[in-house]
Amino acid sequence: MPEPWWRTGPQDVHRLEDRISSLYAERCHIDRDDNAVVLVNKARVVHVPAAWLAVLLIGPGSRVTHGAVTLLADSGTSLCWVGEHGVRLYASGHGVARGSQLQLRQAWLVTRPKERVAVARRMYDMRFPGEDTPGLTLQQLRGREGTRVRRLYTQHSERTGVPWTKRDYKPGDAFAAGDDVNRLLSAANSALYGICHAVITGIGASPALGFVHTGSALSFVLDVADLYKAEFTIPLAFDLAAKGLTSERDARTALRDAVVQGKLLPRVVADIKDLLVPEGDTLLEQDMGELWDDGDGVVSSGRNWGADAFGPDSHLDIIPDGSTAP
Repeated sequence: MPEPWWRTGPQDVHRLEDRISSLYAERCHIDRDDNAVVLVNKARVVHVPAAWLAVLLIGPGSRVTHGAVTLLADSGTSLCWVGEHGVRLYASGHGVARGSQLQLRQAWLVTRPKERVAVARRMYDMRFPGEDTPGLTLQQLRGREGTRVRRLYTQHSERTGVPWTKRDYKPGDAFAAGDDVNRLLSAANSALYGICHAVITGIGASPALGFVHTGSALSFVLDVADLYKAEFTIPLAFDLAAKGLTSERDARTALRDAVVQGKLLPRVVADIKDLLVPEGDTLLEQDMGELWDDGDGVVSSGRNWGADAFGPDSHLDIIPDGSTAP
């Protein structure tokens, strides 16, 4: 049966770096029109070329048709069902055209101590702009990070007049621990984790393969979120406490607005790419559909590798050391 005329082909799928990094939609009907995603609400109708979109974040009050999801999947676009402006990730799905190259690159970096340390150092360097850190060990960097965060808490306490003693966090019920500013910090950080989780999942990286954090299914989420706490969640928590806005919803909605104003989503995409992908390199995003061979080689899929492949009429395939195998 021939493919429908409107289905996106491989030649229409653009590289992630050439696409719109993310699009957030809420309180609308999401449908398709040919190769475009159509967003409809009471005010207007917007057409978005599916092949130019990396991640579609579907917010509250939205409904999406099967046709739209099929188009986005064929275009290699990730779907994330999120809270308001992406502050929480509820579910996600990848398009069938998305390859595994970014996740394989991440796994390669994580499993090699030298490369893992290099990425971890770059993460710390991003938190200390303008400071001389190349000669510091990871232990020294962790100590400097702890000192920096404590100094930030003190500075914002003095700026807002909100009393501060120490960070108080209760695993399992973070919002119930500590005083007002501690609870606001926990709520805002939780929302920030959701944003980072949505972006990491959306671009095809692994939330579990962290470089500084380890042992959690969200280790990389924690790594990435730590890059932005000093700019977003810490000052926000003290500002809200100073105004007497101390509910979890206050923290969540205030962070949502700060994320929109600060254009955080595209920044997270760019920062992850800078951390995982060597400068000047491009990771393929298409689904190669190959089979792993001995060593680091691959062979083609979609053919029968049974006994008949070793007969006198079988094709020869090149293997990594330059020799041939049936």
